[in-house]
Amino acid sequence: MPQSILDVLEPEVKDLGGFEIRRVLPHATRQMIGPFIFFDHVGPATFAPGQGMDVRSHPHINLATVTYLFEGALLHRDSLNVVQEIQPGAVNWMTAGRGIVHSERSPNASRSHETNLHGIQTWVALPDEHEETNPWFRHYPATDIPTWQDQGVSITLIAGQAYGRTSPVQTFSPMIYLDVQLPAGTQFTLPPDYSEQAVYSVTNGLSVDGEPLEPQRMIILPQQSVSIGATADTRCIVVGGEPVGKRYKWWNFVSSRLERIEQAKADWQNGQFDQVPQETEFIPLPEEPHQPLPEQPL
Repeated sequence: MPQSILDVLEPEVKDLGGFEIRRVLPHATRQMIGPFIFFDHVGPATFAPGQGMDVRSHPHINLATVTYLFEGALLHRDSLNVVQEIQPGAVNWMTAGRGIVHSERSPNASRSHETNLHGIQTWVALPDEHEETNPWFRHYPATDIPTWQDQGVSITLIAGQAYGRTSPVQTFSPMIYLDVQLPAGTQFTLPPDYSEQAVYSVTNGLSVDGEPLEPQRMIILPQQSVSIGATADTRCIVVGGEPVGKRYKWWNFVSSRLERIEQAKADWQNGQFDQVPQETEFIPLPEEPHQPLPEQPL
């Protein structure tokens, strides 16, 4: 392994009833990258007419969810009475704060024909002083997200700051979140702007300082400039930033305080969270034997 790669994370593949996700974070050897505590590669999946993704209502606390699609569409509904469809290139940022409930489903319009779904969903841990902020949701259309070309490479700044640019997506701590598309034979340099950075290979053909990288792998980078190249048309995601401190994660809850997660569990079990309008289904609290609490924060 070259010195420009500290570790390689292989995702855990999960079947969500007809399509797969690859969960990279949290990982057995690395739980967080900067403030990113959760990283799911969704799909690519193909749904037959009448089918689609249906993630029923479920709660979150002390984190933000970030949804970004390469292909397809999803309909977000939450307990703030927000209803928002997301298309490729746009960003849905939902700050859970002291508590929010949401669902994510394929829109009805897309169920009338065969559709594809492919994208990334991440969770961002909130700094201590913002963990209990009031919940809010914001949608940023693709036309508002900075995208530019550099020697043939297309770079989209989903959130944070990079290369002298700033995404309009509101964040709570320093971070980098890039979608990079590289034609065969091109490359770009990732500067050491943050103390923690990682690259995820969405497709085949990616190399790091000349070392080939398998598809669907996340590499942890040292704090130094790294050259990322393409031997075929390829795509990667860059995440990173500054750490926000130790965090506990249990089911859909993230917090710096174990007792706060226990409270959230009780609140969901007892129906104390606000409900999502027009949603009658919800995901029940998992049984304890299958979701043990960590003894130490991540």
